[in-house]
Amino acid sequence: MDEQQATKILDQLRDGEVEEIHIKKDDFLLFRPFLVTRPDFKRFRGIAQRGGDVVYHYLDVARS
Repeated sequence: MDEQQATKILDQLRDGEVEEIHIKKDDFLLFRPFLVTRPDFKRFRGIAQRGGDVVYHYLDVARS
């Protein structure tokens, strides 16, 4: 996964085009740096799944 792919799927989630995104365990370490540098980082909630995958949702209110 590269920066362009990560930005595209995060923007789709933010804009409501998709309700959630699934990040595979193998892609997580490549994906995470692009997520944490976003200004709206606190609005993304990741829920770890069995096996190491993560499902992300976009929140209306930022996490504290």
